[in-house]
Amino acid sequence: MKRWMGWVIGLVAVALIAAAALRTVQSRRAALAAASAPASAPLALELAASDVVVARQADLVGTLGISGGLKAVDSAVVKAKVAAEVKSLSVREGDAVKAGQVIGQLDTLEVDLRLRQAEQTAASARSQLEIAKRSLENNRALVDKGFISSTALEASISTEAGATATYQAAAAAADLARKARADAVLVAPISGLVSQRLAQVGERVAVDTKLVEIVDLSRIELEAAIAPEDVGGVQIGQAARLAVDGLAEPASAKVVRINPSTQAGTRAVMVYLALAPQRGLRQGLFARGSIEAQRKRALVVPLSAVRVDQAQPYLLEVANGRVVQRSVTLGLRGDAEFDGRLDSAVEIVKGIVDGATVLRGSAGTVRDGTAVKLGTAPLVPAASSASAVATAR
Repeated sequence: MKRWMGWVIGLVAVALIAAAALRTVQSRRAALAAASAPASAPLALELAASDVVVARQADLVGTLGISGGLKAVDSAVVKAKVAAEVKSLSVREGDAVKAGQVIGQLDTLEVDLRLRQAEQTAASARSQLEIAKRSLENNRALVDKGFISSTALEASISTEAGATATYQAAAAAADLARKARADAVLVAPISGLVSQRLAQVGERVAVDTKLVEIVDLSRIELEAAIAPEDVGGVQIGQAARLAVDGLAEPASAKVVRINPSTQAGTRAVMVYLALAPQRGLRQGLFARGSIEAQRKRALVVPLSAVRVDQAQPYLLEVANGRVVQRSVTLGLRGDAEFDGRLDSAVEIVKGIVDGATVLRGSAGTVRDGTAVKLGTAPLVPAASSASAVATAR
C-alpha cells in the first residue's frame, strides 16, 4: 500500500513539471511571433467638419474696431421755469408723449398774485400817463395864448415822457408775469418716450429744476472714440456693423459726423454713427463693432486658423490624409464670410493656394505629419499646395 502511494505522488509531480515547461515554451513562442509580426498602422486623428476650412478667394473687408454708448439724436429736458410747487405730473418712465402735449402743472397761486400786482401797477401808470398827456395839451394851449412861459411847457413835456416810460415798464412787468403764468404749464417740447421723471407731486422746485427727460428713439447714434493714428482712415458714409448688448441680431450703421477736435487728455477723436432703425435699440446701451475701412478680393482663411507659436506664422494644411505645416505670409486683416457666417479673416499672400484645406483653431494642437480623417473617410483636399509652396520659394 505504501509503495503504491509513492508511485502516485511521483506521477503527479512529473505531470505538474511537464505542464509548467509546456506553458513556458508557448509564452516564448507567442513573444517571438509578436516581435516578428509587422507593426500595425497608426490610428488616424478623426476631425469634425467644423475643424477644417477651405482657403478661397473672397471679399476681405478691412475693418476698424469701435465701441461706445448709444445716444438719441433728439432729447429734451422739461425744467421748471418758475419757482413753485408741482401741482400735477401725468407721465412716468416709458410713457409716450407728443410735441406740445401738456404733461404737468405747477401751482400758480404766487404767479397769479404777481400778475395781479403787475397789472394794477400798469393800470396806475397808465392813469398817470393820461393825466400827464392832458396837462401837456393844456399847457400847449396856454403857451399859445401867452398865459404861461415856455419853461412850464418843457416841464410838462418831461413829465409826460417820464409817465410814458413808467407805464411801459409797468406793462412789460405785467407781460413777464403773464409769461410766468403760462410757464407754469408743463409741455413736452418733442415727441418721444419719457426716460426720467425727476420730481413728484407736492414737491417745491426752484427755477431750472429738471422735472422730466424725453428721448426720441427714432434716431439713434453711436459715439465712438477713435485713436488719432486711425482716424485718418475714417470717412463720412462708411458702413459699420455693430453688436449691441441685449440684441440677438447685429445692427447696421453709417458714419455721419466726425468731430473736428480731439478729446482732452486722451487726444481721441469722436466719430458719430447713425444706426438704422431696429426694434430694441435704447439710449445708453453699449455697442461694439467695426467700420468698413476698405474692401479687397484676396485669398483668405479665418484668423483663428493661423498659428503663431513659432517664429513665423503658419497653417496646418491637410494633404493626402496627413497634416502638413505650411509657413505663410500674411496680408490685410478684416472680415470675410465662411460657411455663410461673417468671421475675422486674414489675407494669405504666400504659402498656400486657393482650395487648400486647413485646420481651424478649434482642432487644437496637431503635429506635422499626423494622419487625419473626417468621419470614417480619409480627408483628401481638392488640391494640395505643395507645388505652390515650392514655386513661391
